[in-house]
Amino acid sequence: MSTKSKRRQQLETALNSAMRDVSGQGVLYSQAVAARLGMNSTDLECLDHILRGPVTAGRLAELTGLTTGAITGVIDRLEREGLARRESDPDDRRKTVVRALPAVLKRVLPLFEPMERAAMAVLSRYRDDELALILDFLTRAGNAALAAMSELQASSERRSPMKPPEPK
Repeated sequence: MSTKSKRRQQLETALNSAMRDVSGQGVLYSQAVAARLGMNSTDLECLDHILRGPVTAGRLAELTGLTTGAITGVIDRLEREGLARRESDPDDRRKTVVRALPAVLKRVLPLFEPMERAAMAVLSRYRDDELALILDFLTRAGNAALAAMSELQASSERRSPMKPPEPK
């Protein structure tokens, strides 16, 4: 028997449903932007991480849950599109960082302005303490999503790519 109250169960179910809805809308918006730019949405999501500041390929893999091999392909494509560039890390010349190029500001960011305006309008309705709580939740949810991605990747690595899972 569950120790959760009926109200708690209802709230968790409603929040899970709302998170799925928001996540789905974010994915669809990202795909629409990527299609407009002639790129795939994975590359666009990686570009968003790069835009926040120079990042190593390894760190980009950690942030996205993608393999380092997949990240190499992403960075290659972003360089070909003139949106990012590999550079020597100024603090450690043995490392390479990936930096967004000015073309991102002109070609990519304007496509996200409607979504950013909408998000800021929603956030403006909350007090600072509520925003801190929302930030804490989203940070924890993001970390949980990365852990789930790792679990999914680990379980798919144990299966043969040609053999579907056994029915239960």
